Amino acid sequence: MKIVTSLSFRGQCREAFEFYAKVLGGEITAAMAYGDAPPDMPISDPKYKDWLMHCWLQVGDQAIMGADMDVDWAPNVDKPKNGFDVTLHTDDKAEAKRWFDALSEGGKVGMPFAETFWSPGFGSLTDKFGVPWMVNTNPEMPK
Repeated sequence: MKIVTSLSFRGQCREAFEFYAKVLGGEITAAMAYGDAPPDMPISDPKYKDWLMHCWLQVGDQAIMGADMDVDWAPNVDKPKNGFDVTLHTDDKAEAKRWFDALSEGGKVGMPFAETFWSPGFGSLTDKFGVPWMVNTNPEMPK
């Protein structure tokens, strides 16, 4: 089994996933626009033709999915995202700090990246696309 988080945007999915691919070193392996869907698709309004109905970002053996939604089909898509965070874990504190700094650019820091009682480096933020993230450095395990 693979559990994959799917993120919703309002016309920014492609931009967000290109940003995430750059920050995380991943590859967008699928990006299907509504304009490429069959003509009988219920969402055929030309104003959505460049919006993505499906996007897949592969990062190593992990992935995130995304799509553009409008309030007519997803009534809460324009509300602040809450109740979840996309969480990144690494053994490398410098890598965690790099992710945190890049993801927080243009966004809002919730908890600055710093050492905590559970981690040598942890921080939380909401990125410029409204997606909440936590970045965590795994503690060194006792030998």
